[in-house]
Amino acid sequence: MAVGTLKANPSQKPAVTMYSILFAISFVHMLNDSMQAVIPAIFPILERSMGLSFTQLGWIAFTLNITSSVMQPVVGWYTDKSTSPYLMPVGMGASLIGMLGIAYADSFTYIILSVIGIGLGSAAFHPEGSRVAYMAAGNRRGLAQSIYQVGGNTGTSLAPIMTALVFVPLGQFGAIWFTSFAAIAIFVLLYISGWYSKQLVNFPRVTKTTHKKNVPHTRKKKVLFALGVLVFLVFARSWYFSGIGNYYQFYLIEDYGLSIRQAQFYIFVYMGAGVLGTFLGGPLADRLGKRNMIFWSLAGTAPLALILPHVGLFMVIPLFFIIGFILNTSFSVTVVYAQELMPGRIGMVSGLIVGLAFGMGAIGSVLLGKMADVTSISFTMLFVSFLPLLGLFTMLLPKDETLEKWSSES
Repeated sequence: MAVGTLKANPSQKPAVTMYSILFAISFVHMLNDSMQAVIPAIFPILERSMGLSFTQLGWIAFTLNITSSVMQPVVGWYTDKSTSPYLMPVGMGASLIGMLGIAYADSFTYIILSVIGIGLGSAAFHPEGSRVAYMAAGNRRGLAQSIYQVGGNTGTSLAPIMTALVFVPLGQFGAIWFTSFAAIAIFVLLYISGWYSKQLVNFPRVTKTTHKKNVPHTRKKKVLFALGVLVFLVFARSWYFSGIGNYYQFYLIEDYGLSIRQAQFYIFVYMGAGVLGTFLGGPLADRLGKRNMIFWSLAGTAPLALILPHVGLFMVIPLFFIIGFILNTSFSVTVVYAQELMPGRIGMVSGLIVGLAFGMGAIGSVLLGKMADVTSISFTMLFVSFLPLLGLFTMLLPKDETLEKWSSES
C-alpha cells in the first residue's frame, strides 16, 4: 500500500452503518449538486437575455465541470495523505460566493468567474463526501455509496424544475435564492465534520513502512489499465448524460415546438428516473455483480438511445424514464468498483471517477455545443445516441472475483 493510503482499523471500526451521517452527507450532496444544476438550468435564460451561442453555453458548462473535476482527484490525493475534516464547509463558502456572482453577473466573463467559485466548492466537497460515506458504511459499502450518490443525482434532477418554477418567472436573479442552499449546507457540514474528526482514530493513514507486501509490476499495469477503461466508460456515460441534460431541451423546443417551461418537465422525467436508478444500482450490484451492472447500464441503454431521436413526442417520456433509470444504475457502482480496484485510495479514486471523468465529459459539452452551432441540434442529438454503445468496452474490466483475489493478496 502506497504512502498516504487510508486503512480501517478492524478492532475499532464501528460495525454498524451510520445512517444518520449517510443521510446527512446525502442531503448536503443534494444541496451542492442543486447549486451546480443552476448553471445548465439557466442556459435557455442566458441564451435569450445575453444572446449567448451554443458554443458559449458549452464553455460555461466546461468551466464549471473542469474546475470541479480537475481539482477533485487533487483534493482526494491531498486528503488521503493529510486529514482535513473541515475542508468541506470551507469549500461550500466558495460555492456561496459563486451563487451570488451568478445572480448579479451581467456579462459572459462574470458568469465564467462565478462558476469557477461553484466548481472549486464542489471539488472540495465530493472526494471528502465519498470518504465520509465510506467511513459511515460499516459493512454496507454499496448501499452507503448509493445513499450518498442519490443525493447528488436528486440535486441534479431539480435543474429543469428550477428553470420552470424559478428562472422562467424571475430570470437570472433567481439564483440568489440558492445562496440559502449553501448556507444550510455549511451548517450541516460543520456537524458532519465534527463526527469525521472523531472517527480519524478508526481510519488511520498508513505509511509505506507499515505495509510490507510488494504488488507485482504486472498487477500494477492491469490495475492502471482497468482504471483507464473505467474512466473512459464514465466519460462515455457522462457525455451522453450531459448531452441530453444540457441540449435535449433545445431539441424539444426546436423540433417538437415546446416552450421552455414544457421542455423542462421532459428533462425532469429523465433526471428523476436517474435518481431512482442510482439508488437501486448499489443493491442490484450486490446481487448481479459490479462489472455486470456497469455493462448493462450502458449496453442496455444503447438500443433505446438509438431510437429516441426518431420517435414521436408521446414516446419521449417513457423512453426518457427507462433510459434515465438504466443509465444511472452504475453511477454509484463505478465508485465502489474503483475503490476496490485501488483499496486505500478512497479520496483520490473517488475524485478521479466522480471528478476527472466528468471533466472529460465537460469537454464533450463544448464539442456538442460547437457541433450544434455548426450543424444542427437534431444532428447533435443523433450523434449522442450512439455513445452508449461504448459500454461494450466494459468487457475489458476485471471480473468482481478477480478484484477480490487481488485484494486478498495485497
